This record gives sequence, C-alpha cells and structure tokens, in this order.
Amino acid sequence: MSDEEHQFESKADAGASKTYPQQAGTIRKNGYIVIKGRPCKVVEVSTSKTGKHGHAKCHFVAIDIFTAKKLEDIVPSSHNCDVPHVNRTDYQLIDISEDGFVSLLTDNGNTKDDLRLPTDEALLTQIKDGFAEGKDLVVSVMSAMGEEQICALKDIGPK
Repeated sequence: MSDEEHQFESKADAGASKTYPQQAGTIRKNGYIVIKGRPCKVVEVSTSKTGKHGHAKCHFVAIDIFTAKKLEDIVPSSHNCDVPHVNRTDYQLIDISEDGFVSLLTDNGNTKDDLRLPTDEALLTQIKDGFAEGKDLVVSVMSAMGEEQICALKDIGPK
C-alpha cells in the first residue's frame, strides 16, 4: 500500500448526472420532466387505458422552465423518463453591468458574475427599478441541466 496522501480537487456536482430516470406513470402534475432535451415543469398529465397491445400511455403537457415554451410528449407509462435535477438558490444582488450581466453575492462571500438578466420583461423591470432605488434585492436562480436563470425576486428592504 502507498503511504502518500492523495489530493482531490472538489467539484460542486461531483460529476453527477444532469437527469435521473423515473417511471412515466409516477410523474405527476407540478413535477419535472425532460422533453426534447429541455427541462420542463409538468402542467398536465393524462393517462390512456391499455390498448390492444398492452401499454397504457401517459400524455404530458409541460412548460420549459427557462424559455416558457409549451412542449408535449406521449410515453408508455411503464417506460422510464428523464427527470432533471432542479435547484433553486437565492443570491443577493450586488450590481448590474451595462452589458446585461448581474453580479451576485453567494453564501460563502464570493461573487457570481456569469448570469444574465432575465428575459421576462416584468421581472427585468422589477430588478432594474428596485436596484435603481437602492433596495437590497435577493434573486432566486433556478438551475437545471447545466443552465441557470434568474426566476424570482425578493425585496429585503432598503440598504
């Protein structure tokens, strides 16, 4: 055996998969599913009866969590579907740059500067107006399948 110590670089996700399998018949409304390679939130599920060849089918209607596009898929209920790992993290807003990027404060005191302002007009104006007024703003960042986007805003009072 070796007496030397091994040093490992720590990674945030430890190389974990972006999705995990789940049986189609167990996915419910308000759950998440991958349709056409996009992470989506399920808004409607309907299950058809078993037919002549024996498979009940699940019809999913879902909305892409980043682009808000409506997607549909039909899968046999006994088959597995990919379900994305979806995380929400809150960060304090520090600055908004002219080129549309935001500077956020993480929990450990570092800054995160690789996120763009959201494309949703209402949320965009809320963030810009609140920042211009000098309020302390906390943004919720949703991340799934290697993508991140600001999805919500909280006002924690004046600075």
